[in-house]
Amino acid sequence: MRRLLIGMFCLLLSLSAQAHKPSDSYLIFNVEGNLVDGQWDIALRDLDFAIGLDTNGDAQITWGEVRAKRAEIDAYAMARLQLSADGAACPAQVSEHLIDDHTDGAYVVMKFKAVCPNIAKVLQAQYRLFFDIDPQHKGLLRLQYQGTSSTAIFSPDKATQQFTLSSPSRLRQFIDYAREGVWHIWIGFDHILFLLALLLPAVVVRRAGRWDAVSAFKPAFWSVLKIVTAFTLAHSITLTLATLGVISLPSRWVESTIAASVVIAALNNVYPLFRERRWVMAFVFGLIHGFGFASVLTDLGLPQGALVLALVGFNLGVETGQLAIVAAFLPVAYILRRSWFYRRLVLLGGSILITILALVWFVERAFDLKVLTF
Repeated sequence: MRRLLIGMFCLLLSLSAQAHKPSDSYLIFNVEGNLVDGQWDIALRDLDFAIGLDTNGDAQITWGEVRAKRAEIDAYAMARLQLSADGAACPAQVSEHLIDDHTDGAYVVMKFKAVCPNIAKVLQAQYRLFFDIDPQHKGLLRLQYQGTSSTAIFSPDKATQQFTLSSPSRLRQFIDYAREGVWHIWIGFDHILFLLALLLPAVVVRRAGRWDAVSAFKPAFWSVLKIVTAFTLAHSITLTLATLGVISLPSRWVESTIAASVVIAALNNVYPLFRERRWVMAFVFGLIHGFGFASVLTDLGLPQGALVLALVGFNLGVETGQLAIVAAFLPVAYILRRSWFYRRLVLLGGSILITILALVWFVERAFDLKVLTF
């Protein structure tokens, strides 16, 4: 058990340096007859990593540098997106380039048209952008046909997908976004470390300035239940409000505050401020974490009907992924709660390490700096 906990803890810390928003691109297909009118938003930072846009090496990508690489961008991207209708290829041609700002930075906007030989009943798309260099990359698609919208998420294991234009599958959309919610919490390492910092003291109690093991499982379980419930309720509220466009906050402010929340949650284990009221901290900062969860759905720009479906599925996936983390952590922590290893190394040492990492994230996000090189 000790080895399992060490492995879990080291894995979280080794991956936590990647706490920035995962790589996504955004596709829109508007199908009219045998014509697919498309738009593809691709992050400049991802293109720079793949083909090198920053030609003068000043860490700033200008419109001139993007324009100079326009042909290379077209060739690179369109070679990784193939459309076909009823088994026949639909050749695509890029018609325009723009630059747009998403919540996580600047994107190149490629407008293109694909002409199919016949009026399509089944449209097939094969998507392979960045999969060879970033297996966590996702392509988020909104497909519009005769006033209805459907959505899909491309990933390395779902790189080729088919869409029946007359009857888009709502169930498949729901499952796709539920899966994306699970994946988003599992790779959202700042969210994981915030939750972990709150859960670490659940199997111990503070007495006379030291941590002692709880006497039974029930108090630890109820402590975890209050924290998880408060966090879930809070981020569900703001995830919904942000995705529906009711409230919008600047991305840098949200991401910086999320990093600060991890710092405070971890420091609370070293110098207790909230003591047994960690659920209050989970709720207060959970409101901010909800805006972070909403970034994927907000950037996709789904129409209202599909947005509600995606919102419910995505939120359910986030909760499922979160419960899986808790279910893996709590039994192991309870078994080891009396050991010096847990109380000194995992609880205190781990909290200090989480604090240091989160402080670096805060500096990077608040001041738009790059401190970590990995």
